[in-house]
Amino acid sequence: MFRTAGLIGVGLIGGSLGLAMKSGGLVERVIGFGRTQKNLDQAKQIGAIDEVVELATLCTQSDLIILSVPVAQTQAMLEQILPHLREQTIVIDVGSTKSDVIASAKAALGEQVNQFVACHPIAGGAQHGALAARKDLFVDRQVMICPIPENRLDFISVIEEFWHRLGSLIFKMSALEHDHIFATVSHLPHLLSYALMLQVANADDADKKFTHAGAGFRDFTRIAASSPEMWCDITLANRTAILQELDTYLQIVSHLKESIVAEDRVTLEQLFTLASISRNRWQA
Repeated sequence: MFRTAGLIGVGLIGGSLGLAMKSGGLVERVIGFGRTQKNLDQAKQIGAIDEVVELATLCTQSDLIILSVPVAQTQAMLEQILPHLREQTIVIDVGSTKSDVIASAKAALGEQVNQFVACHPIAGGAQHGALAARKDLFVDRQVMICPIPENRLDFISVIEEFWHRLGSLIFKMSALEHDHIFATVSHLPHLLSYALMLQVANADDADKKFTHAGAGFRDFTRIAASSPEMWCDITLANRTAILQELDTYLQIVSHLKESIVAEDRVTLEQLFTLASISRNRWQA
């Protein structure tokens, strides 16, 4: 699909995209730019990129530019890209929030925002960095595309085909709807996972608790190993929707607490049953 693709950021998502594009024959060459030389070297070592280049070179040589950086860095990075951005180059991001990213793209790119297609692959992991990359990371995973009125329709079609050929399931929605949904099903769970890990880590008997923790604790806190920088950016970027969901969650926790204090087994069992049924239906 592309002669050259440029990766700005070659961590888990960026590195996996490099591997997936090359494995699937979507690109002849992948070039990379990033903050950390060690990570860039590792990306080249595993074959996610073919060459490390300067940002200006990446922009002038790439038919597709993939921005895989913390969302708070979006505007600054796009401002650096703009002087070197060719008219036929498509730029996409892979950030977990979309309203702020699109606002940053409009501020940075001006009239050339029509070349920017906002994307969010629902494919991550607790580990980060190039060495965590996998060529099959996007197979059967959802990808959200949030078009804007300024977008070139042919660029939207190309990016839909791009994700389709990576094996992804494509959904299109507004940035506002995206941020509302993922505040609930992604951002809040990460916040709660970090919170529980902090609670145990700060306990006087933390060592004993960690020693005896089992599968439930491991599963609940798995995502607390995710990139702190990335999730700090996401939390602040989508703070309005996250705070709304957090308030609702705290109301439910308060209700559970009241039931425990009152030794109200009937209410507890009703609430647990409803949660269990909902979880099983979703899993199915």
